[in-house]
Amino acid sequence: MKKLSILLLSAVFATLSSCQTMQGLGRDLGNAGGSLEKAAQR
Repeated sequence: MKKLSILLLSAVFATLSSCQTMQGLGRDLGNAGGSLEKAAQR
């Protein structure tokens, strides 16, 4: 049970610390999608 608690806490901290990274990834993917859309319209 103690191992499960430690695992869950680790997952929560990893999720909270990666919010900034995921936000940046979302922006990068949005920019790439916009570039592809422009290229397809040509």
